[in-house]
Amino acid sequence: MSLSNQIDKDYIEAYKAKATVKVAVLRHLKTAIKNRMVEDKADSLSDDAVMELIARQVKQRKDSFDQYTKAGRDDLAQVEAQELVELEVYLPKQLSDEELEAAIDKAIADLGASSMADMGKVMQAVLGAHKGQVDGGKASGLVKSKLS
Repeated sequence: MSLSNQIDKDYIEAYKAKATVKVAVLRHLKTAIKNRMVEDKADSLSDDAVMELIARQVKQRKDSFDQYTKAGRDDLAQVEAQELVELEVYLPKQLSDEELEAAIDKAIADLGASSMADMGKVMQAVLGAHKGQVDGGKASGLVKSKLS
């Protein structure tokens, strides 16, 4: 079953179960998928494209959570945290810090990277090899520290 079909199925189940947070999250996600399909003039999206949309929604939720926390709006931060939990179900398991470090070391060795000029190549290799499993900010920090 494609990821898009799984989201549709989960939306219907959540709606019937009256799970308001999950319904809201999946409704936003379904809208994003539909908008992307209209932009691309396509009948459906690949799982990679849907995964990219989910990752974008997760990033937005994390940013909102951080902003609300800094502003002292714990009520809104709590809502974002709940929505984030619902969205992360659809993402692949994130790499642990050790796995991420090993992946970066491997990419640096494979590419023969030795300076900050090679950072883009290393980042592209790591993010491409572990699509959806790596936090770009965390990876960027590690790559910078290793190439500096």
